[in-house]
Amino acid sequence: MAGTGTGEGRGVVRVVVVDDEPMVCGFLRTILGSAGDIEVVEEAHDGAAGVEAVVRSRPDVVLMDLRMPGVDGLTAIERVRELADPPAVVVLTTFDADQYVLRALRAGAAGFLVKSTPPEDLIGLVRVAAEGHTVLSAAAARRLVAASSDSHSARDRARKLIGSLTEREAEVLACLGEGLPNARIAARLHLSEATVKGYVSRVLDKLGCGNRTQAGLVAHDAGIAGP
Repeated sequence: MAGTGTGEGRGVVRVVVVDDEPMVCGFLRTILGSAGDIEVVEEAHDGAAGVEAVVRSRPDVVLMDLRMPGVDGLTAIERVRELADPPAVVVLTTFDADQYVLRALRAGAAGFLVKSTPPEDLIGLVRVAAEGHTVLSAAAARRLVAASSDSHSARDRARKLIGSLTEREAEVLACLGEGLPNARIAARLHLSEATVKGYVSRVLDKLGCGNRTQAGLVAHDAGIAGP
């Protein structure tokens, strides 16, 4: 992951905020700055400037609005994901059933935050994203997938993809569909965390997914995600 990261308890989580509303950027800077282990290193007000800020600052996490003038958030996410060792990108949205959010997740975003998220939850979710985990509840994923106008073709594609998985890999994928971290997957499947990490890597590779969130969406598309 880019920047210093805190996956092993090291350093400060470096964040870039991209939103065309300066007030939103200021609010996020204030809230995240109140946590001793998070620093907003740059703000940007359109997608192009956001990508430039990411290249310049090498953050751990990017909070990205989707609807902005000029280069929008979806295009910016695609550009960020093409960078070497890209940061986790978390979408900022007003409505959690927004179809642009689903497109962003399929493009490689790690999850999304509704702008009305309570401040204390916002801080925790940024830390979760910095550690490489999904910022997306299973319920939210189900709503997004169910609302997709392309649900039937997505289901068919997903079922073909998971045909390459072993039974155990499919079980791990179902857990990713619930947004579970490795420790909880290990407990559920009675495996070591190291073994789960290996399974997750193989699942991502076989499915051609760039992160756990994309794999989780495949699980939901295929109908194998847990409750």
